[in-house]
Amino acid sequence: MKSKTIFYCTDCGNETPKWQGRCSACGAWNTIVERPQERVPKKTAGSASRGSALGVPASRPKAMAEVEITDELRFLTGMGELDRVLGGGAVKGSLVLVGGAPGIGKSTLMLQICDSLCRFATVLYISGEESERQIKLRAERLRVRGEGLYLLAETNLENLVDAVHQLSPDVLIVDSIQTMYNGDTSSAPGSISQVKECTMALMQLAKGEGITIFVIGHVNKEGSIAGPKVLEHMVDCVLYFEGERHMAHRILRAVKNRFGATNEIGVFEMEDGGLEEVPNPSEALLAGRPMDAPGTCVTCAMEGVRPVLAEIQALVVPSGLSNPRRVSNGFDFSRSALLLAVLEKRGGLIVGGCDAYLNVIGGLYLDEPAADLAAILAMASSFRDRPVPHDLAAIGEVGLTGELRAVSALGQRLAEVQRLGFTKCLIPKRIQGKLAVPEGLELIRVANIREALAALL
Repeated sequence: MKSKTIFYCTDCGNETPKWQGRCSACGAWNTIVERPQERVPKKTAGSASRGSALGVPASRPKAMAEVEITDELRFLTGMGELDRVLGGGAVKGSLVLVGGAPGIGKSTLMLQICDSLCRFATVLYISGEESERQIKLRAERLRVRGEGLYLLAETNLENLVDAVHQLSPDVLIVDSIQTMYNGDTSSAPGSISQVKECTMALMQLAKGEGITIFVIGHVNKEGSIAGPKVLEHMVDCVLYFEGERHMAHRILRAVKNRFGATNEIGVFEMEDGGLEEVPNPSEALLAGRPMDAPGTCVTCAMEGVRPVLAEIQALVVPSGLSNPRRVSNGFDFSRSALLLAVLEKRGGLIVGGCDAYLNVIGGLYLDEPAADLAAILAMASSFRDRPVPHDLAAIGEVGLTGELRAVSALGQRLAEVQRLGFTKCLIPKRIQGKLAVPEGLELIRVANIREALAALL
């Protein structure tokens, strides 16, 4: 019998019945390749149940009453910031994907948690990028002890599964998923199909054997994890390690978490001896803030369930160009252009012919509307060259008519503002529900941005 073949795209994994020069799904050219179609053998009556090709035993259906919820046990990784992002610790049998740009500190973070995990668990660290000797040298620099930690330099998925079955570790770390390959797939390591197949096999290991697996993944030019989007749907938790390589602070952000809150962040600082936790990120992000300098204002953003103070700086200067420049760093560019238009139309400041630069200090990215008021005050302060009071923070959403809208979790934000030593806070006049004002904090309520500018500038 003639064997059937299928055509698929090596970039996105889309399958087509015939060859074509351009993929109809992702639009890439010359990425369609041919491979034989895998035939699934038919099971005969009375035959034993088969597991997967990689040796993972087949499971049977369970009644819901038979499922024990105590199986979902959590354990601490030894890093409080990572445990916070994971929702209180790692879950047994979960698959966690840690993504980030090369050199940001993903491998350092994974190797550092091994020091704490090895005290009560067996950890297998598999690297496709470094040899065992290189990993040990890095572990000694990070002062990571080797008791209970096993190293393996391997890129073949079948050898990885064999090593797991031989050692039976409690925690498995794979660095990185882009270097692993399955011999049954003809595409090159790091391709869409290879990443998908390897992640599927690791998910079967995690769920079938009850192993907690941390998988490191690189990101592409767009900032998303390299590979098919379905990769993020397959895993239980997706963590992004963010930050500029030339800056000391690193931010670990959860964008998906089946066992905890999303958009939770953990803050680290890169030192000579590795990553150090920053338990008080607000104080760290405001360190070195200039006093009585025009063009700066502080706001309080909610990162998950944690309130974090952030400093927004702006520079608005007359432009000699016919098309003034607009630059935004750490703040949505379209949102900053919108706020500039509202400031000119509703605030009465002629900023249309000025160059405008907006920057959020510390590597944070503010994407919630509660930072609108602080951004407008920073731009107005720079334009008028008058400083916002250094002991004042601003919280509020700005509408197109210049009105201020209420924000969520205002009580938690005000408590964080007061804890960091601020004595005044500018908030919308209308709020939702009752508000408990912290002692020693004066609230300035305004209805629109004209009232805010008149009260402060």
